[in-house]
This record gives sequence, structure tokens and C-alpha cells, in this order.
Amino acid sequence: MTTVRLDVKTETALRRLTSCRGQTKSEVIRDAIARLAGEEGEQVTAAQKLQSFIGLVDSGGQQLSERMGQKLRERLDLSASELLQKAVHAELGRQELLAETD
Repeated sequence: MTTVRLDVKTETALRRLTSCRGQTKSEVIRDAIARLAGEEGEQVTAAQKLQSFIGLVDSGGQQLSERMGQKLRERLDLSASELLQKAVHAELGRQELLAETD
């Protein structure tokens, strides 16, 4: 089980989506995450993309890149909360576009 904290705007959007779709909060969140994950395919972090470049340059023994890979991953990886907020906002945007076309 995962617990997330939502800002007021995201919580309001989530309540509106549950009402419009006749779903629970959990169902809306699961649908939004599934849709976002499907759009992005297999998610590769920036740290994974840069892995082949980390440690390429010789610093002459100064150990400038010590723990650099770990530090870079910590800064680039998205937290579950950030991913959830993006998914909910993406679903909200989709719902607004659908409402405009009706």
C-alpha cells in the first residue's frame, strides 16, 4: 500500500475526476498511472541514460567523481509522489480536453 500527499489543486482535481467518472480515488489514480506508464513505455531515468558517461574522465587521482553515480541518481530519480501528481494532472488535462469537445 502506498500513501501520498496531494496539494490542494491535485486533490480538487482528483475529487472532480471521481465524481465525473463514478470511480473511487484509488481507481482514478490507478487508471491515471497506468495511462501515464503506457504513454512513456519502459521508463528509463536520466541517471540510467548517463551511466556510460559517469567516470569516463581521469581526474589525475583527485577522486572528483567519488559516489557521483549515487549522487546523480538521487537528484534525477522521480519519487512516487511526483509520478502520481503528474499522472493525475495528465488525466485532468485529458478530461478537460474531452469536456471542451462535447
